[in-house]
Amino acid sequence: MTLGEALAAARGRIDRLDARLLLQTVSGCTHADLLARPETPLLGPAAEQFLAWVDRRAGGEPLAYLVGEAEFRGRVFQVSPDVLIPRPETEILIDLAVDRSKTLKNPRLLDLGTGSGIVAISLALECPAAELVAVDLSPAAISVARNNAGRLGARVGFVESDWFSALAGQKFDLIVSNPPYVADGDPHLALNGLPFEPQMALTDGEPGGNGLACIRRIVGEAPAYLNAGGWLLFEHGYDQGEASRNLLRATGFQSAFTHPDLAGIDRVSGGQL
Repeated sequence: MTLGEALAAARGRIDRLDARLLLQTVSGCTHADLLARPETPLLGPAAEQFLAWVDRRAGGEPLAYLVGEAEFRGRVFQVSPDVLIPRPETEILIDLAVDRSKTLKNPRLLDLGTGSGIVAISLALECPAAELVAVDLSPAAISVARNNAGRLGARVGFVESDWFSALAGQKFDLIVSNPPYVADGDPHLALNGLPFEPQMALTDGEPGGNGLACIRRIVGEAPAYLNAGGWLLFEHGYDQGEASRNLLRATGFQSAFTHPDLAGIDRVSGGQL
């Protein structure tokens, strides 16, 4: 099989760009190689891997899980089915956290539910004066995040914890989180590759709930772990802005707000203790 024949075999089954990226990954060739030398042989094992990936991609498995990495904020992060694939909307959370961190001297920051580590690692690299602690309930996710931190040269302390449970006595100046917020049974969980992603990172699993169970717990417990004047910022669903602000106010947070993403959809809420 040649490079050109491999692309032809994927035609009509998966997106053309996806096919090209999978072929580049499995063969080590560049886009220019594909255009200039499509007659280049694709050796047996590589051809078998490519065709297997095409089958899996055609079945809905996300491209990032096949190639084992995804780009976020200009950096390449390793990902696996143990962690969510980075979404560009999460950059809003990081932008807001960076803005607040820059007003603080040597702040301590906490990332709850770190997953692949994109939030904690981005903050550590963009706020070098800050001390970062990141927690996740999943040991597998912690392993992925720790590897990403090492590869990207970010100083982050990782803790296996059910939200705040392993952080007794610790205080922070800023707490950020991208928690599970999709309501249990939401039909979106069956679309766009989501069945392949860790469900515990997508939904709180509360039968008949509204997706706010984890947010409710984070907001309720955060004051005990924040220094005076500290901020809590968290990502949420498109229809959870008002409920999030109400939870913040009811818990004693001031200046509760909701910030939209680039599409104008409510995406991040927060408040100051």
